[in-house]
Amino acid sequence: MARNTQKTIKKMAEVTYNEDNIRSLDWREHIRMRPGMYIGKLGDGASPDDGIYILIKEVLDNCIDEYVMGYGKTIEVKIDDGAVSIRDYGRGIPLGKVVDCVSKINTGGKYDSKAFKKSVGLNGVGTKAVNALSDYFKAQSVREKKTKVVEFSRGEITNNKNISKLNEDNGTLIVFKPDNEIFKNYKFRSEYIESQLWNYAYLNAGLKLIFNGKTFVSRNGLLDLLTRKTANDQIRYPIIHLKDEDIEVALTHGQHYGEQYHSFVNGQNTTQGGTHLSAFREAMVNTVRNHFNKNYDAKDIRASIIASISVRVEEPVFESQTKTKLGSLNVAPGGPTMRTFINDFLTSKLDNFLHKNPEVAKEMQKRIQQSERERKEIAGIQKVAREKTKKANLHNKKLRDCRAHFSDSNRKINEEIRNATTIFITEGDSASGSITKARDVQTQAVFSLRGKPLNCYNMTKKVVYQNDEFNLLQHALNIEDGLDDLRYNRVVIATDADVDGMHIRLLLLTFFLQFFPDLVRSGHLYILETPLFRVRDKKTTFYCYSEREKQAAIKKLRGKAEITRFKGLGEISPDEFGGFIGKDIRLEPVVLQESTNIDKVLEYYMGKNTPDRQVFIIDNLKVEKDEIEDGDEENLALENQATEVEELVTTES
Repeated sequence: MARNTQKTIKKMAEVTYNEDNIRSLDWREHIRMRPGMYIGKLGDGASPDDGIYILIKEVLDNCIDEYVMGYGKTIEVKIDDGAVSIRDYGRGIPLGKVVDCVSKINTGGKYDSKAFKKSVGLNGVGTKAVNALSDYFKAQSVREKKTKVVEFSRGEITNNKNISKLNEDNGTLIVFKPDNEIFKNYKFRSEYIESQLWNYAYLNAGLKLIFNGKTFVSRNGLLDLLTRKTANDQIRYPIIHLKDEDIEVALTHGQHYGEQYHSFVNGQNTTQGGTHLSAFREAMVNTVRNHFNKNYDAKDIRASIIASISVRVEEPVFESQTKTKLGSLNVAPGGPTMRTFINDFLTSKLDNFLHKNPEVAKEMQKRIQQSERERKEIAGIQKVAREKTKKANLHNKKLRDCRAHFSDSNRKINEEIRNATTIFITEGDSASGSITKARDVQTQAVFSLRGKPLNCYNMTKKVVYQNDEFNLLQHALNIEDGLDDLRYNRVVIATDADVDGMHIRLLLLTFFLQFFPDLVRSGHLYILETPLFRVRDKKTTFYCYSEREKQAAIKKLRGKAEITRFKGLGEISPDEFGGFIGKDIRLEPVVLQESTNIDKVLEYYMGKNTPDRQVFIIDNLKVEKDEIEDGDEENLALENQATEVEELVTTES
């Protein structure tokens, strides 16, 4: 050990450090070298917080600021072949400053304006980051029948046109195509963009946004948001909608497990919450306790809550450039604290509402009491389950943890490391063995199931604690009390590409949708895609994820190919597996569509076997009926059942 230390010190002493080591990066180089500082994680578009959507947001934020200032009521968004076009009808960038505004850091028009104190983008970085990270970028401003157009590639000017006449309405047009060198194999998913646009519409009543011909507009703000979010859910009482200067709240209680929140600051969707959401959750508990004069447990009050909160804050402080978590402790410099501001609002507005609407108050109290009964019913079971978890020696047997968590499962890790963490849920010794040997031990963990999980549809949560596999899984993820301490950013179902694997995948989807739908709503659940075939000759190897890819590979090898069908993950060697879960990993996100009714989906596919379901499965078999061998009908039905459920709750590939 001492000898190695001496060698290290010697090597460090040999490293030169002089004037040649000092570099000054221009704005473009700095953004391209450290894109994560400006747009968070990169990604390929599979997650709603991937960088390509942040690029859209940065441009839209400027359009929204124009609307808030009273200029332009329409924003047009078009996406075609990976290129994005965003046109607002605001005042337009001053023609002589178009180049500066999109290519010089800390250049903008919001620094000295009191009207922009409650804006999202105050640092003059957003559009410049879009410019630097785009293979093609165009900025065009129209003011008083004159226009200025400038084009860039990766931040460098390629075409700087002179000011000319143009008979169009005032406004700004930004066109960009993300750089494929940075956003590898990216794909825009329309459902993520539509969700983004709906949020802008809800927070800016009267604003019209048009995306590829589809119009998004809201008249009632957060009431419309929650009405849409709960359209397919059973809610216990009509949505409560409360407004005041700089704050708006909508809330109700549903029937599902977990807490569901949609939080916003100055029009920005704070997907990771922050001080305003923490203050709301605390104030909700205080107000309810005082109104009913009962010291209800905070968990019972918030169980099954569905709520949205929007606040306007002067000079907001966010915990990252992507502004997904608010850090401000005060509503304004020298003003009231966030806790005081939100608590005073709910104490007054919500308490008054409940007094004026006793039927709503009664239903709210019934839901709280139901949660209280359920919690007390499983309290003893929880205690026994935790003891079982300790005895199971979870972190040595079931879970092969990553080093980000290994020393202390409860320690806080920074956002960058947390975003990189992944856990693979798999079944069987051979499959878990292959993944364990191939994984990145720094950030990737493996949880090994024993056999097929229980079909938990329509069961109460006590089954989670009574079933060893589910109990150990929830402890590995640390989601018993919600997602605040979720230990992995990506939870990946990794099962074999055969009927049994599809069945296990289906049962795990049912488990998460039944008891932890917040995990799915928050975009943490994925399906691992692994190749179905290996096609190779003596010199070349192709890994194919579909029959079409296999046929194309055979054609490239001119028919002289050895073909292997991978049915089990254990059949893939660790060396090969490393390529499938490395930087080119293929993950299919499990996404709850706005139109998805969890209860109906699970009841139809996981409930009692009905003649209608049998007919549906047979009619939708993925193979020709004359190819079905004797005894295969049941397995084929099962495989298609799993496929259909997955397609209903996930995006299309």
